[in-house]
Amino acid sequence: MKRTLSILCLATILLSCNSNEKISKDIFEEVNKSMEVKKLSEVDILEEAMKWGDEISTEAQNQLLSALQTAISDKGIPEAIAFCNTKALPILKEVSQKHQVSIKRASLDYRNPTDQPTENELSILDAYAYNAENNIKSEPNIQKLEKGEVLLYTKAIHIQNALCLNCHGAPGTDIDAETLEKLQQLYPEDKAKNHKIGELRGMWSIRIPKSEVAKRL
Repeated sequence: MKRTLSILCLATILLSCNSNEKISKDIFEEVNKSMEVKKLSEVDILEEAMKWGDEISTEAQNQLLSALQTAISDKGIPEAIAFCNTKALPILKEVSQKHQVSIKRASLDYRNPTDQPTENELSILDAYAYNAENNIKSEPNIQKLEKGEVLLYTKAIHIQNALCLNCHGAPGTDIDAETLEKLQQLYPEDKAKNHKIGELRGMWSIRIPKSEVAKRL
């Protein structure tokens, strides 16, 4: 913007000083180029939102996983559950504020009631669940909300390894008695047990303002 103003000022000064003096063609071309407004297609915006959503979800996942692994190493699995109970949402809030988006994890088999799906999320989760039951790969998804002003990015979350089963597996087999007691204490409505490796756990749900996507292009 400052460069555009400088060029315009220079052109104005030259014109006012000597109306007979020709302004360099290069100056006018640069002025015109600087004043052009980049036109973004809907495809450009959706592609960038998909790319950005993947970056944000990966960042959030890595932060949660790193914090969880540290908690398990320092205090053990039962106390790591207590850590997740109080620290997971603040971590997501911090990432949300950093990128000016809204991040949550949504699940049909939720542990924390805040992870219950909205109406928009429910239909997508149903599609991911169908894919999982029929061995169809679930791809990240973008949907338009609020007359297209908000883009909803979603990505399936699966049970990745045996570490996850310590909290999300079968009670008495994968989940020991102490961990189960802590789960029942902190999450009386818990629906997130009896999973197996590879199963659908839920999905990332990221609401991205279209205006924030445009700033990146």
